[in-house]
Parts: sequence; structure tokens; C-alpha cells
Amino acid sequence: MILQALYNYYHQKAADPESGIAPSGFEWKEVPFVIVIDHNGKFIALEDTRKDKAKRPETYLLPKAIGRSGSSAWMTSNLLWDHYGYVLGCPKGDDEKSLEMAKKQLHTFIHKIKSLLASLRKDEGVSAVVFFYENDEYKKVMSADNWRECMKITGCNMSFRLDDEPILIPCRPNVRSYIETSGFGDCDEKDGGICILTGAYGPIARIHTDTPINKDSKKIVSFQKNSGYDSYGKEQAYNAPTSKSAEFAYTTALNKLLARNSGNRVRIGDLTMVFWAEKSCELEKAFPSFFCFPSPDDPDVDVRALASLCGSVGAVGVDEEAERFYVLGLGPNAARISVRFWLESTVREVSIAIWQHYEDIDIARSRYDAGHYSVYWLLSAISVENRIDNVSSNLASHILRAIITGEAYPVTMLHQAIRRIRAMRNVRRMQAGILKAYLNRSCRIHSSKEKEIISVSLDETNMSNSYLLGRLFAVLEKIQEKGIPGINSTIRDHYYATASSTPATVFPQLLKMKNYHLEKIKIKGLRRKYENLLTEIINRISPDMPSGLVMEEQARFAIGYYHQKSDLNTSLNIQ
Repeated sequence: MILQALYNYYHQKAADPESGIAPSGFEWKEVPFVIVIDHNGKFIALEDTRKDKAKRPETYLLPKAIGRSGSSAWMTSNLLWDHYGYVLGCPKGDDEKSLEMAKKQLHTFIHKIKSLLASLRKDEGVSAVVFFYENDEYKKVMSADNWRECMKITGCNMSFRLDDEPILIPCRPNVRSYIETSGFGDCDEKDGGICILTGAYGPIARIHTDTPINKDSKKIVSFQKNSGYDSYGKEQAYNAPTSKSAEFAYTTALNKLLARNSGNRVRIGDLTMVFWAEKSCELEKAFPSFFCFPSPDDPDVDVRALASLCGSVGAVGVDEEAERFYVLGLGPNAARISVRFWLESTVREVSIAIWQHYEDIDIARSRYDAGHYSVYWLLSAISVENRIDNVSSNLASHILRAIITGEAYPVTMLHQAIRRIRAMRNVRRMQAGILKAYLNRSCRIHSSKEKEIISVSLDETNMSNSYLLGRLFAVLEKIQEKGIPGINSTIRDHYYATASSTPATVFPQLLKMKNYHLEKIKIKGLRRKYENLLTEIINRISPDMPSGLVMEEQARFAIGYYHQKSDLNTSLNIQ
């Protein structure tokens, strides 16, 4: 299903000349350095294409790279571009093995150029490259002033340009026409088969193209040989045949989505997520903002972006709601790319799921709180030192899947939030929202009892013992703060972990301490209001105070504490 969706996306975009997607037989590739030559093949200069401050090289539409692996990889080269081992015979290391390998690669590269059709070799650019090698001009490149900069880039891609033309030689019309007309070639019975994506007979791709999702490039589809997976005499890719044309289409589409400026890619930790719609829609445009990171120059960018997203979710048109929407989560792995999750749904269903997530996680906040609710802040709230890199990749994947599908949140999200609360001895707004979201969604999926749904702000009708105990703890802390102004540490710093897990062991002592703190409050009217609030809460708590609270009850305790504390801080009645 994943490959089929990517295959369809390629043909959807290929029909649009403004999409920038590579046509059949080509791909967009970064080329940091270009060898400039004249029409006679004489070396002119080594041109650095990295112009911006970030040192990002220019991207060019080049003949598609050919898959190669194993000990005989040196026998395969790309057309008129490749890394410096093939283009110049420059070794990666100084050892004898690297030197010998570079010589083989250079020989393969030159042989491929000289083996081109005579009509193509008559092209001014191609003939100049032929002269470049026949006259040993390639040896002069390594004497260029900026050659050391080129060597700093491991496996640096290189290509050629005529000194009086702005385009690269492999981008010249004659070369492009040759690639487009040569197609994917004919196939014999051994190499041919029926494609699992198209159902058509054609040449089968034995090795699939790499896909870069991090510093390393790996394949999303790879095959083992002689590992118990072979059958009917078929080995490797011939056991799950994908035609070369279909392989080109799906890999090109995936690489297009993964491009930095595609607008269809989001990275969180080591998780890379790509998404696309069957037809362009507002949700697809606003989707990246849902995961946006804070910017030092504009810390409220996610607030505005998420508001825009919510607006687009609520304004899904009738024509859009049935369109398909796809989300693919990818992660690095030792042998190939790992598929963390895959969602194929509709614009309407994804919109409703996202909208419901915001409803679930929303909770009371102060008037000064901007209300950051992007996924960055969610993961930050459950991570050590507030660094999302410390959140396990599996947990992040499960949370993202739950958000975009409407499924139950992972229980590990609940556990991690409670651990952070206990470690910090405080309940922050986002952590309280996470606990509320988990409990409410779990209740809707498994219980459907409306009375168990937790409200956004303080709920005085909530009769849950753990929720009431959290409220009671917040009132006792407030009484201590009012009784001893400027106190450095409150009962929260010393007793929160115990009170939220084994309340029966600590609350009797806290209730005795509160008498002393109440006496310190000199304003009798204020003291009476606190006493009445304490009485109201205590009368609703079960006489048999629980000796222990499970995780879900600890979550309700934390929410009750947060709700009551927020109400006390904003209430006009109790100052």
C-alpha cells in the first residue's frame, strides 16, 4: 500500500510541470563542485556551488543514479556525474586498496562515456568531456586552489559545465533526450516479470534506490539473499518483483517528499514523517505547523500556526473531505529504513482526529499563558531536561500515530508524564493537559461514561477520590503559602510524590499541619474561606482514604491539584 500510494503520487505530480518532480530517468541531486571546461576539454576551474551561509550546494536535475552494492559496485557508474572516485580517480584513503579501487572506478566512468552512442558523443558538451579525459586534463583538477574544500566532503558529487554555458553538461538537451528515449530498456525472461505495483510485464529492479532520511542513505525496500525468503527459484527482488519504471516512480516521489524545501516533511528526533494529500488542500498546507519548533526570533510562531491549523480543520470543504490523506513515519535502522507507522485516511478523518487532540489536551491556563500546544511542547513536557531527543523514538511514534488517527494514546505517555511530575515536584500546564488527554480518550474508547470525562477547568462536581485529594493538596499548599509568606519550600516540595501515590500515609499529618498554618493567616475572612473550602472537599472524600493510587488515579490527583491551584490563583474570592 505504501509503494502504491507513492507510485500514484509520482504520477499525480509528474503531470504538473510546476511540481519540480524529476521526470522518468532523472533525479534532483546536490552537486557541491562543478568542473568547468572549454569546448576542447581543457580544464578551466573547479567551481564551488555552495553560495549561501549554510554551505548548501546547488541542486541539479541529473540522470538518475544507478543502484550499486557489494564488491563489484565499482563496475557501475552514473552518467556524466558521480563522486570524485569515479570522476577523478581520487581515493577516499591513502591505503593501497583505496588507490586501486579509485583507479577501477575512474576506468568505469570513462568507459561509460566513450561507450555512448556516436550521435550523443557529437554533442559539444559530451565531446568536451571525452577530450577532457583523452588529454589527461582531469589530473589538473586536484591542483585547483579549492580542491581541499572538495576533499572535506565525503563522497563529494561532481559534474561538468562548459565555460560559456550556465547549465551542466548532463542537463544539456541532447543528453536529456537520450535519457528520455532510452527508457528502462528491454528485458529477457530471466530479468523480466510482472510488476506488483502496475501489473505490467517489464524489466525488474534488482536493487532499489537509496533514500536519505538522515546522514546515511538507506533503502526503504531491500532484499536478503539465500535467507529463507527465496521461493520458486527467485532470488532477492525477483521474489517480490517491482519494475524499474515503478521503482523509479516511488523512489522519486519519496525523495521529493523528503527534500528540505518540500513542505511535506517533519523531523522529530530520529523520526522523519512525510505526508501528502491526493489533491492539494488546506490541511496539507497547514499540517507542518502542527509540529513546528519554537523560534528564538518568534517564540509564538506555533501559537499562530496552530490557530491557523485549527481554522483549516474546522473549515474542511465538502469536496475535500473525501480526498485521501497519507502519513508515513520513517526511522533509521541498521540495514534499511524502518517504517514506524503508516496512515491512509481521508482529509475529513485526519482533520477530526487533530481537532479532537486539541480538545483533549486543552486545559485551564493563566491569562499570561500563550498556550503553546504543538507536538514539540508535548514531547518536551515528558522528556528529561525538556529535550525531545531524550524521548524514545517508539514513544514519539506512538504518540504521533494516536494524534493523527484518533486512537488511544500510549500508556507510556501517561507513565512518563507522571514520572516527570514526581521528579520536578510540580504539575505544569502541558503535563496536566497530557494527563487529561490520556484519561478522556481512554474513557471515550473503553468506558463512554460522560461523568468520567475531565473538564478543562476546575470541576466541583467531580467526585473522584483521587481528583478530590489533588484538590485538597493544592488548598493545603495555598494555606501554607498564605500563612508563611515567602516560604522557600512548601509541602509540594516535600510531600507531593508521597501524597499522590500513597495518600493515607501523609494526609493525616498534612491536615494537622494546616491548623498551624491557618492560625498564621491574620485576615479572618480569608481564613474562613479556606476553612469552608477545606470542609467542602473533605466531606466529599471517602472516609477510608486510599493507601495507594494506581497510575490513572495519580493522573487524576495531578489534574485535581492543577485545577484547584489554577482556580486559587485566578479566583477573585480567595486572594
